[in-house]
Amino acid sequence: MAQRLKTDWFLFWTVISLAFFGLVIIFSASLPKTELMHISQFYFMAKQAALIGVGVVCLMGLKRLDYRKLNRPEWAFGLMGVMLTMLVAVYFLDSHHHRWIRVPGFQLQPSELAKPALAIFLAWFVTRRISAINSRYTLGPAALVIGVLAVLVLAGDMGTMAVLMITVAAVFYVAGISPRYAAMALAALMVIGVVGIAAKPYRLRRVVHFVDPSYELLDKADASGRVKAWLENSMSTRDPNYQARQSVIAVGSGGLFGLGLMHGKQKMLYVPEAHTDFIYSVIGEELGLFGCAGVLTAFMVILWRGLRLFWMAPDDFGKYLALAVTVCFTVQALINISVVLDLGPTKGIPLPLISYGGTSMLSSLVSLGLLLSVSERAG
Repeated sequence: MAQRLKTDWFLFWTVISLAFFGLVIIFSASLPKTELMHISQFYFMAKQAALIGVGVVCLMGLKRLDYRKLNRPEWAFGLMGVMLTMLVAVYFLDSHHHRWIRVPGFQLQPSELAKPALAIFLAWFVTRRISAINSRYTLGPAALVIGVLAVLVLAGDMGTMAVLMITVAAVFYVAGISPRYAAMALAALMVIGVVGIAAKPYRLRRVVHFVDPSYELLDKADASGRVKAWLENSMSTRDPNYQARQSVIAVGSGGLFGLGLMHGKQKMLYVPEAHTDFIYSVIGEELGLFGCAGVLTAFMVILWRGLRLFWMAPDDFGKYLALAVTVCFTVQALINISVVLDLGPTKGIPLPLISYGGTSMLSSLVSLGLLLSVSERAG
């Protein structure tokens, strides 16, 4: 007898509502840019709507797919292999940023697509080795694959690397990794992170400017001023904290109820690229505290339903797939919001389902399609 499917409509409509709410905000946030570029005011909204359409089709297909069919090594290693190959390719195809594979009319960002691929790999790997999670035969291969992924993503996108590694840490922690191995992994990731920051001066300056904005500590540690001069000369902008400061002004000026949809002022090129990574500031200015709280509540609903699925999934693969997708999605949202509110160093990471960006939208909807597939078959 066929299993009766049970859709989590609460989760489903939260996801769909966020995506279409994002369309409205993208339209508002991109108006000054479209005027500057002398293009249709619907340009960015129309492109995003097309990608939402593709993403929703993928979400519905994955929702109907039995996720247990993905619990196979060919899916786990096949998808991860494709992602690693694309990340190597993008390093050479985009020699400056190491982020995008450009085709006419579209930019593909492999690091975004690595998120659902990593979720499937982690779920398969941990399920297969759950009884020997602290064995060197478990941790060795996992460290090799995940380490290569971290280095390749770090080359062009440190924010996404942080999201992926937090997801890995959460899954292995829940699976029962010993504190000794966890500490070793954390030390290794810290070394990779420090090297990644130091390798690109603009990253180092963002961190230094966030921790020591007046350079008081740096001046004491570097009396000669060489490090400060190197940082100053390496930046394309003289103020690395400009976007964060302008976004805080936007959020603060919104008050409780906001200035009204379409009536924001900071998006008038004070906040650069307001329709992408800093779109939460537009929400704060135009819809106020209540608008920001509503978006944050929607993300917390996804977190709640995802963790609920971790407890309710009928098998280990479903549990860890739900956990990986949920952690990856919500951590990305919280990092983006913290940057917009100047609670962390500036980094290029979109707000899931809301920021303009086709690959990010596809990645989010595919990941949430996997989550809904688990929910269809949970008890």
